[in-house]
Amino acid sequence: MSICIKDQIQNMNLVIGCTVGCQYCYARNNVKRWHMIDDFAKPEFFPGKLKMMEKKRPQNFLLTGMSDLAGWQDDWRNEVFAKIRENPQHQFLFLSKRPDLLSFDTDLDNAWFGVTVTRKSELWRIDALRKNIRAKHYHVTFEPLFDDPGEVDLSCIDWLVVGTMTGAQSKKVRTEPEWAWSLTDQAHEAGIPVFMKEDLEPIIGDENMIQELPESFNKVLEEQRAWHR
Repeated sequence: MSICIKDQIQNMNLVIGCTVGCQYCYARNNVKRWHMIDDFAKPEFFPGKLKMMEKKRPQNFLLTGMSDLAGWQDDWRNEVFAKIRENPQHQFLFLSKRPDLLSFDTDLDNAWFGVTVTRKSELWRIDALRKNIRAKHYHVTFEPLFDDPGEVDLSCIDWLVVGTMTGAQSKKVRTEPEWAWSLTDQAHEAGIPVFMKEDLEPIIGDENMIQELPESFNKVLEEQRAWHR
């Protein structure tokens, strides 16, 4: 039975709001529904949540579940990076759809920087990620996958996530299993782990689901379980 990625990686929404404006954005709908901030197009930083990083029990955290890293102000990013450095027990993930707007260097061992790619025409984001963010770990999320991305340059990429559309719009958009398998095969040929999100199960079949995490993420989960013994 497939596992939910949210059980492996927790959201920590330090910034809420995004300027990209995707039509299918679940975060914008949630913010509107729960009245989290006044204007989703104007990101807001919540530094008080940084205390969550001080937990000694290791966690895998996604820090951009309600934002895009390209929409963060430099001082926000610097404050967050400093806190990450103080807490090596955790692993931290960032995502962006506008890596062309970013430019920085970091030597953080426990920070992962990625881009979201939904179609072949967006593969440029992977090149921009490698060029504009000089970091130790990269990942790519192909979700929701709208078409066949074809052959992908995965050099320097450490992890792939593949998923499809969820919610009401899932009836209008279908990710073909061949697209997911092509990405998976390319990644495995390069020795890169792949995580098929649980929403692919009806398309791929439960017995065919591949749900691999990077070794450092698995180590965090192992240490988590040890805390309950």
